[in-house]
Amino acid sequence: MKLADWRRRIDEIDKKLVELLNERSRCALEIGRLKQAANIPLYQPERENEVLANAENNNCGPLTDAAIRRLFERIIDEARAAERDAMHPDGGRREDGNE
Repeated sequence: MKLADWRRRIDEIDKKLVELLNERSRCALEIGRLKQAANIPLYQPERENEVLANAENNNCGPLTDAAIRRLFERIIDEARAAERDAMHPDGGRREDGNE
């Protein structure tokens, strides 16, 4: 394959990645709604560790486990931010103006 072919392939993969990341975010938002309804804390470190371990265990390279961990840490951070935004669409401010 030529350079343009590889770039086109990367563009296709990137499109799929965006679709999958948004699908994952929709799942995380539903989980956030369930947590809120059940009065469960948003941050659950044991689950986060499980997700990171699963990602590393599914890694066949060429990315290192450390690279996969960093990527998934960022994905989790963004999912948590989306959950917070969904739970507090006013930016986390209460009606009395306090956060």
